[in-house]
Amino acid sequence: MRITEAAGKLGMSPRMLRYREALGLLPPVRNQGAHRRFGPDELSAVAQGVELEKRFDISPAELAFALRTLSEPAVAQAVRDLGLRIGRLQAPRRALDFEKEKALRLLQGDPRGHRRDHSQE
Repeated sequence: MRITEAAGKLGMSPRMLRYREALGLLPPVRNQGAHRRFGPDELSAVAQGVELEKRFDISPAELAFALRTLSEPAVAQAVRDLGLRIGRLQAPRRALDFEKEKALRLLQGDPRGHRRDHSQE
């Protein structure tokens, strides 16, 4: 079906549907160079996007950026770096750090974290 009919079925204007397409929120066109035709898969994908926007109270642009962070490693890393810098994210603990902390606890006392009294040995 064409965009006008698809937009009507989705309860939005053709302009809003084109906007979502420009943001990358629609599946790619199957035949390059052809006009977009909307079938059940395309309608379902748009409806799923709209449902996510409502559920998480976000805009189509915010959803598009979230998808970009998931699909582009450089963008994901830049967002992660910002999150660490502003305190919204915590650096993941490395296994080596965990083992180091465990070894220090064992050297300082018993496994439960109590210090041993070496004065009576």
